[in-house]
Amino acid sequence: MKNPMDRQLEGRLSKRAVEIGREGDTAAFDELLTLLHSSSANVRRLAASALGKLSWMGVDQIAAVRNLGLVVRNDPHAQTRQYAIRALKAYGAMAQEHLDDLRDIAWNSGEQPYIRRDAEAAVAFIEEAVRIAASAEKKCCQRCNTHVSAEEYARSQQAFQRVFCDRCFDEVFLERRNFEMQVELNKTIEAGSGTVVQSEGERRISRWLTDNGLAYRYDAKFRIVGEFQIRPDFYLPELDVYIEYWGMDTPQYKMSMFKKQILYQQEGKRVISVYPEDLSALDGLLVSKLRIFGFDVGVDARSKVSGK
Repeated sequence: MKNPMDRQLEGRLSKRAVEIGREGDTAAFDELLTLLHSSSANVRRLAASALGKLSWMGVDQIAAVRNLGLVVRNDPHAQTRQYAIRALKAYGAMAQEHLDDLRDIAWNSGEQPYIRRDAEAAVAFIEEAVRIAASAEKKCCQRCNTHVSAEEYARSQQAFQRVFCDRCFDEVFLERRNFEMQVELNKTIEAGSGTVVQSEGERRISRWLTDNGLAYRYDAKFRIVGEFQIRPDFYLPELDVYIEYWGMDTPQYKMSMFKKQILYQQEGKRVISVYPEDLSALDGLLVSKLRIFGFDVGVDARSKVSGK
């Protein structure tokens, strides 16, 4: 269906929906509900995403769930339904009335696989939140060990896949944000192709990948290892291979390194580890490791670059 909305207006409304969600502007809640029923699928999609982000900020959860449920059932645009499903999940036990709709979507072989997957995840999450709210079982904050409510459980699980009370949630949120800001500040080394990295080792890996025609994503966030979000140094999407440069030697860094390595191992991910002592023979190391994963740099890379 062709979008009847003017492109400039659509752009402004899309930008507004993103802005509300990013800033946590609860005063604009009613505005989001209006945007959720826009004639533009992109505006509806972004409004649904923003409603999910506001779920734990004291908005009218009943109104949010009711309107998101209408989008899940009736919206003709697949990605809009997907984002509404994700947003419903963020409301935890409050979204219980929509469990049957979500189950129907999860079991519908005619639906897009990614929508079925998100619907199944939402069902499991909402059912657990309902069970906690209805039972005498107590969940405890893993930082301070105080009991958490069903709402606190849903909020922290949605954001961090961990159980935190509201106070500890806010502390962890600030810690994560400060960490990510520090990571961005540490990116000061130009590696070519517009990529800015944190160390000489990462620069050399980046240049090697570029020189060999291998597409990569640098320091991108992925929720692909179990329920944990990770930030691999390099991810090669065409090969489904991760490259990590372990360039520091502090106790805290080593603890983080070991945890990350265990997660990769548990999920059966294909990972190439590079240490500072490997840099002098980087070409040989990467060529041999990629060959183990079935990719011959000397042949496959040249064919891909030439388009043959």
